[in-house]
Amino acid sequence: SGTDVSSSSHELAKMVAQTPVPESVLKKRKTADRLNAQKATEAAEARKTRIAKTRTIFKRAETYVKEYRAEERSLIRLRREAKRTGNFFVEPEAKLLFVMRIRGINAMHPKIKKILQLLRLRQLHNGVFVKANKATINMLRKVEPYIAYGYPNLKTVRELIYKRGYGKVGPGKDRIPLNDNATIEEALGKSGIICTEDLIHEIVSVGPGFKHASNFLWPFKLSNPHGGFKQITKHFIEGGDNGNREHEINDLIRRMC
Repeated sequence: SGTDVSSSSHELAKMVAQTPVPESVLKKRKTADRLNAQKATEAAEARKTRIAKTRTIFKRAETYVKEYRAEERSLIRLRREAKRTGNFFVEPEAKLLFVMRIRGINAMHPKIKKILQLLRLRQLHNGVFVKANKATINMLRKVEPYIAYGYPNLKTVRELIYKRGYGKVGPGKDRIPLNDNATIEEALGKSGIICTEDLIHEIVSVGPGFKHASNFLWPFKLSNPHGGFKQITKHFIEGGDNGNREHEINDLIRRMC
């Protein structure tokens, strides 16, 4: 009886093997195989592209670090030379400003309100990067009682972008956190900015793509400073908080980040 079962199973297997596979099933198999092969090829290409891009980003970051260090060493050397020869060293003029709003809208002149809108400072404790030129300085002087501004250093720019950085993405200008280099490349790739370090370098150096980079960044939403403000209605020089505080802005930003 065991022999009969085995022989019948062999016969059944032969019949199944001899049964022709429907054309539709063969087509589906071929299509599935082709799609799987295509997906595997695309995945391999994407991996190669990703690795190449990562290497490019690392190389750029290294270049920027070397550039920053060389600039710092150059300034130190010039200061020492001036001190040794008994001369005064004039610091290079700042190219970058960080402007933040520190007062509300009470009793505000319409012209001042318009300037604050142009600077994209629509809310309290909003901050933006601005190029330091004659037109900008004139605008800032008109709204000085409502803002605090100064010259941010590399560390401050990096902290702001990494901690509080959001970008305008898509046709709806959605506020998206900058936690992926792909987001930056999609928006600023045409300007040669493909990663966060590129964005930081463009802002710090006020490069040719500064306007696009600055507009891409959503105004920074900062918190109340630790320890609070002294007196927002007085100028910084008089012991208050508003107006130009030059390099002291870095300390204020760190208290508000």
